[in-house]
Amino acid sequence: MAASPSVAPTDEIRSHFPALARRHQGLPVAYFDGPGGTQVPRQVVEASTDYLLHHNANTHWEYPTSHETDAALLAGRQAFADFLNASRDEIAFGANMTTLTFHLARALGRAWGPGDEVVVTELDHHANVDTWRSLEVERGVTIRKVKLQPRTGQLDWDDLAATVGKNARLLAIGAASNALGTVNDVRAAAELAHAHGALVFVDAVHYAPHAAIDVRALGCDFLACSAYKFYGPHVGILWGQREHLASLSLPKLAPAANAPPESLETGTLNHEGIVGAAAAVDFLASLGEGADRRARLISAADALHARGQALFERLWEGLRAIRGVMIYGPSPDQPRTPTVAFAVEGHPSAEVARALARRAVFVSNGDFYATTVVERLGHAKDGLVRAGCVAYTTVEEVERLIEGVRQVAGS
Repeated sequence: MAASPSVAPTDEIRSHFPALARRHQGLPVAYFDGPGGTQVPRQVVEASTDYLLHHNANTHWEYPTSHETDAALLAGRQAFADFLNASRDEIAFGANMTTLTFHLARALGRAWGPGDEVVVTELDHHANVDTWRSLEVERGVTIRKVKLQPRTGQLDWDDLAATVGKNARLLAIGAASNALGTVNDVRAAAELAHAHGALVFVDAVHYAPHAAIDVRALGCDFLACSAYKFYGPHVGILWGQREHLASLSLPKLAPAANAPPESLETGTLNHEGIVGAAAAVDFLASLGEGADRRARLISAADALHARGQALFERLWEGLRAIRGVMIYGPSPDQPRTPTVAFAVEGHPSAEVARALARRAVFVSNGDFYATTVVERLGHAKDGLVRAGCVAYTTVEEVERLIEGVRQVAGS
């Protein structure tokens, strides 16, 4: 496949990932488990290691390594401000998206009670469902759920319009489905919710590796993602509009910071993880072209999307041609990420994943915490197999996956 002129060639990208040298059963490993967490480039590990070896300290004290830590965290906020087209005082860090969303839900929920509604969707990861459902018990809030269309793998937009009403306080929607790859029109959903006076929270965990995020263009109020989905360590990132963050009634310790973004961050943070997450942003920017980091991130995202789309089209067509294989989600001509979910007739998803692993093709299986999606598709018992293409995926690996599934299906 010819490389886009605005992104590094795949072989060059792969050279940064030591994990790609791994062999299993005598074969080079093909990692299709990216939707559950990508491999990590050497630069990210080196950045985290350098921090721990040479700058490790707690914050806001009057000695050099503490000052260096303060600067590193500030640089991390700026990196993600560039990543999301935001301001650095709108960026908070945490253990992961789920923990940050629970924290945000509790803060927002302090102002809500019986009669108030939060709208979630059947398409979402449960980190963007159960985090809000906790308010049913804690605050008496009503949770309403927008339906999934199983045939297309897309949201029922008529049902969304009917579900978001005058009592809605928040719409929680995924930018992209981690199970099916479906990309939602967040901007349109946000306009609908705002027309009813509701806030909008976006789960961008699966979307972030595959597109340049612009929180201003999306029109949302809050957005969360996790660095381990785009070549970084296990760190969560929460963005919120400055005025919303300042108005939150946050659970906190008395001596802790009162002003955002630090007011959203409980306890001592994973400093080395934040440094590594910022390095992951810089790694992505290094793959593109432009006058500044934001421009390079957009350039890289656009080119990687085009490359991923070409890989996905081959994967989709190859799997669809195998007798006994059922594939789910939007077709390649619809807005989506290069992630496919499928089942092989007569073979539980775990069996398929084990068979592929013997061929050094690593895929994930089960429900991926998108339990409702898998149930609606009729695979609650045996689960689905999921494979995703990322920056280091090759055409040869896609062909190995297709051939491996063909052998499992007996076609």
